[in-house]
Amino acid sequence: MDLAVFDLDETVICEDSTGLWLRWLVSQGFARETLLAEKQALMTHYYAGTLAMENYMALTLSPLTGLAAPTVASWVRRWIQRDILPRVYPDARDRIQWHQQRGDKVVICSASGEHLVTPIAERLGAHGALATGVEVVNDRYSGLTYGTLTYKEGNVSRLTDWRALQHENAFHQTWAYSDSMSDLPLLAQADHALVINPNRQLHQEALARGWEVCRWAR
Repeated sequence: MDLAVFDLDETVICEDSTGLWLRWLVSQGFARETLLAEKQALMTHYYAGTLAMENYMALTLSPLTGLAAPTVASWVRRWIQRDILPRVYPDARDRIQWHQQRGDKVVICSASGEHLVTPIAERLGAHGALATGVEVVNDRYSGLTYGTLTYKEGNVSRLTDWRALQHENAFHQTWAYSDSMSDLPLLAQADHALVINPNRQLHQEALARGWEVCRWAR
């Protein structure tokens, strides 16, 4: 049995899941419209490799502060059906099914919050999800995160901890799929690294390391 780790945004789906979620919240009147511009401003730091993920998560979780977890979960289910499933790359869906047919374990790994990533992974038929922990106190969102963020080196740390708990599974090899330079540590530790629709920098990195380059279209 192998382990297949898929990045979510721009790898399994063709857009950014948190951006889609915030747009849905704004469209429903559950978040202020300025939130989208504030989030986009932070994304310039992401593309430059200088994003402070703690600040990003604080901003994107702010609309949920004080809300009941069951209420948010119902919103997420509607949002996944409307905005996520239609954006799954057919090649990504086929690749996930290929791993499942081989008997591999499939995990979705994303820096987005677990309140979004975990139900998406379930809908995609993945065996698990690694995502940024989102704190719930007395069944309400606090607006804070907990634990190691699944970002850059944090991905490898979280995956290592997760694997240590899989006592019944001895994974033969690891496959990793991502579109992002921020996932370079995750790709580098995999036996099989596949980069999806990479930018120029990641494409050059893939060529230098002998990684497979995939072009997935919606």
